[in-house]
Amino acid sequence: MKRIWVAFILAAFMGIAYPFTAEAAEDSTVAHWRFSKSEVKSGSLDEGKLILKDRSGKGNELILVNDGTDGLLNWSKDDIARKFIVGSLDFHNRKSLKGGQYFETGKDAPLNGEAFLKGYTIEAVVKLPDPFTRDEYSGMGILGRKGSELTITHFKQVQWEGTPANGKKSRVFGSFALPGKKDWYHIAVVNDGKKTRVFINGAEDFRQNASTVNGLLAPNKGVWTIGKGIGKGSLFAGSIQEIRISDKALPKGKWLIPEPRKNSLRSGMSNKGHLLGNKENYNFLFVPDPQKTVRYMPALFHQQVKWISTMQEKLNIAMTAFLGDMVDQSDSAKQWEHSSLSLSVLDRRRVPYITLAGNHDYGLGNPYLYYYGPKRYTDKPYYKGTSPSKFSSYSIRGAGSYEYLFLSVDMGHLKKDLPWAKKVLKEHPGIPTILLSHEILTSDGTFPVDTNRGSRLWEGLVDGNDQVFMTVNGHHQGTVHRIKENRFGHPVIQVLVDYQSSYNGGNGWMRLAEFDEKHDKIRFRTYSPWADSLPEKERSYFDSPYLTGDEHQFTVPLHFNERFDL
Repeated sequence: MKRIWVAFILAAFMGIAYPFTAEAAEDSTVAHWRFSKSEVKSGSLDEGKLILKDRSGKGNELILVNDGTDGLLNWSKDDIARKFIVGSLDFHNRKSLKGGQYFETGKDAPLNGEAFLKGYTIEAVVKLPDPFTRDEYSGMGILGRKGSELTITHFKQVQWEGTPANGKKSRVFGSFALPGKKDWYHIAVVNDGKKTRVFINGAEDFRQNASTVNGLLAPNKGVWTIGKGIGKGSLFAGSIQEIRISDKALPKGKWLIPEPRKNSLRSGMSNKGHLLGNKENYNFLFVPDPQKTVRYMPALFHQQVKWISTMQEKLNIAMTAFLGDMVDQSDSAKQWEHSSLSLSVLDRRRVPYITLAGNHDYGLGNPYLYYYGPKRYTDKPYYKGTSPSKFSSYSIRGAGSYEYLFLSVDMGHLKKDLPWAKKVLKEHPGIPTILLSHEILTSDGTFPVDTNRGSRLWEGLVDGNDQVFMTVNGHHQGTVHRIKENRFGHPVIQVLVDYQSSYNGGNGWMRLAEFDEKHDKIRFRTYSPWADSLPEKERSYFDSPYLTGDEHQFTVPLHFNERFDL
């Protein structure tokens, strides 16, 4: 009792908004576990036998399960407030191990038979492993009971699958991809008896599943697992601070962390940054896969493009390239109109830009060519030609001391257009070239990986043409880059940038490449004018104008005179 009182005083003194007595104040709590050494009812991790008490007092203690491999858990002082008062439990499970460790409720725990017919709120305070490699951690479970589970997908999205109490088909509810590498997340799955909503640090996904789910299936012998889903090989890795389950939908003010945006620290995010070092530098701007914003938040996409039109001169943006998937559904005239109307702002203000098709843009009647084919560029002097398929194109634009060739090679017509692309380079020797295609690189969650199309482009176009010094693509959710040496021994910068599965379908984040000839470097930055325009009170945890993680903001050395002396 004395220890709890001291912790409470320390928390109050240090300004931590943490409800140490939430379970007493909220009688809807049916189970509540805090993963701290002080919460152990009996046993220890060293023994491999441990029982964690249920703070609700309802008799739903957690029992440690050793399934093949032990020694994978350890106590940590870290927690969401980063004040090292509450603590957490680190899980080191991974798919490459045989088995692992997790917890489950006892066979006679009251929670096992709870059907939640009036609704529920499931809260989990967790941190994911860093690095998060998809081969090891995709599909890992935070908690589950037969028919329902809370998991993390290969894109680091939170996914809740709930089977109704009547045993009918389960429904899946998801979130956007979690961006931080070392961030703590408060996850809340809230069901009011019909509608289910998923919140991450207080923010809700922009896509909502309207399916009705009443209660949760309560199968016989349906124990709850913590640190494991219901599938095989789905053991959790990362850290768990706390989990609480309530038998009704709780408002945000009653959550474990009422205002997660204010009670946790963000990694790789900033409200301040610079997009142009000096007036002699110039930017190339890459807009990745706008499909989700065009479909779900067209106002965001329109503002993003409007910002480009107004800031083009101030930031010396010599060229803007849209990396494909101009719509999410190629048979939606509404999405095409939203997309095209937004880019018409650039047409009216004579801002140079190019687009390329993505897999979502192909459809009956070739709608991409109708909206973004060669006819759209007839009055644009930088646009120099198109391929036999009409999907690929090339443009030449002067910036700084050089002219740059932007070669867009369509992913869907690669075989047909590759000879044309080779001819373009042959006819324009020595011009520094940036190759654009919807798919070149992908990511395993941490490192860049060649795709089949990317390998074909490298072997057939990049490696043997020294003037190609950079490739940029979207298509695959993630952000990675690398420097690869061509057959001439010269560096080729390769960049994957795609935020479509992130908050708000990308939240307006764009990649700027600032060319600094004086200091022989290119600075890459990620910026969202949408997030920057929001008043502070309206910003969610994820509304950061600048992404500053290693794969969002980085500098690449480029000795211009040497590299472009072709």
